Amino acid sequence: MERVLRRFRIQNQLVRECLAESLGVYVLILFGCGSAAQVTTSEERSGQYLSINLGFALGVTFGVFVSRGVSGAHLNPAVSLSLCVLGRHPWLKLPFYVVFQLLGAFLAAATVALQYHDAIRSYAGGRLTVTGPRATAGIFSTYPADYLSLWGGVVDQVIGTAALLLCLLALGDQRNTSIPDGLQPVLVGSLVLVIGVSMGSNCGYPLNPARDLGPRLFTYIAGGGADVFRAGGGWWWVPIVGPCAGALLGTLVYQLMVEVHHPPLPPESQASCEEASESKMELEAEPYLKSRC
Repeated sequence: MERVLRRFRIQNQLVRECLAESLGVYVLILFGCGSAAQVTTSEERSGQYLSINLGFALGVTFGVFVSRGVSGAHLNPAVSLSLCVLGRHPWLKLPFYVVFQLLGAFLAAATVALQYHDAIRSYAGGRLTVTGPRATAGIFSTYPADYLSLWGGVVDQVIGTAALLLCLLALGDQRNTSIPDGLQPVLVGSLVLVIGVSMGSNCGYPLNPARDLGPRLFTYIAGGGADVFRAGGGWWWVPIVGPCAGALLGTLVYQLMVEVHHPPLPPESQASCEEASESKMELEAEPYLKSRC
C-alpha cells in the first residue's frame, strides 16, 4: 500500500497547498451544512439553531487541523486576501487558493445533498426549493431574514468578519499572547461559535465568500436555478463583498490599535526572527495562529 500511495505523492508545493485548502473547506462545509440539513429536514426534532452553530464551529476546528500544516488553513478567501495585504501570503497564490476553497465548498455541498437526498425530497415535496416555508436552499447557502435590507446585510457582514479577523490576528500574535499550538484551532472554532450565537440571526453569518458561493453554485446546478441568485433582492453578492471588506477592516483595526505598538525587538532577536522567516518560505506559516515576529 505504501508503494502505491507513493505514486500519488505531489512534489509541487502550491498544488499541495491548494489540495489542503480544498479539503479543509470540504470538512468545514460537510459538518456545517450537514448540521443545517439535519435540523431543517427533521423540523428541529434532531437539533436546533445551536446545533448548526456547533456544526460550523467544529467544522472549522477540524478543517484547520486537516490543512494547517500544509497550507496554513486559510479556509476563507477573505482571510487569504487580508494575509496578502499584510504581506504574509504571496499575491500570486491568492487566485489559486480562492478557486480551490470554492471547489471544496462545492463538493461538500454536493456530498451533503447526496447524504440527505431522501430527507430533502421528503421535506420539500420532491425538489430543492429556494423560498417559502419549506425552502431547503438555506441548508447550503445563506439568505437574509425578511426584515433585512441589502445595506443592512452588508453592514452585518462587515462587522462580523471584522470581528473574525481581529480575533484571529490576536490569536496569532505571539507578542501579544502565547497560546499552545494544539489549542489554537479549538479557539478558532470557539470564535466562529461565539460569532454565530451573537450575530447569526440576520443572515446566518456567512463570513466567508467560499462558504456561501460554492454551495450556492451547487444549488444552482442541482435544481434551484436562477432563484438562488435572485432571492433576497439579489442577496448573493453580499456574502462575497461584505466579508472581504470586513476582513480588511478588522485587519486594519488590529494593526493600528495593537500590533503596530509592540516595542521593537532587540537586534539579535530581530536577526533570528528574519532567519526563521526565510527558512519557512517554502511552507506557509499558519495564518490564523502565527503572527509576525
